[in-house]
Amino acid sequence: MRHEAVTIPLPHAIDWKGIGYLLSIIGSLLLGAIAWPKPDDPAWHLPALLAGVTATITGFVVRYMAHLKQRKEIERTEEEARRR
Repeated sequence: MRHEAVTIPLPHAIDWKGIGYLLSIIGSLLLGAIAWPKPDDPAWHLPALLAGVTATITGFVVRYMAHLKQRKEIERTEEEARRR
């Protein structure tokens, strides 16, 4: 009779990296709100500010998606190693 360890999948712990990206996004929005152009500022300030905030938030989202993909690949590799 063969004895194999039984593993019970547990939910993942807190995703600190995700929380960090979320806080960075909130920080970007707050900094954008503080930097909002005044009526007498040049007209190009608003599009530049919006483009900067959008690029920053998009970057954080893409980096978090890459983090999730990497984590899923690690889990898949660990599962394959357990099966062998």
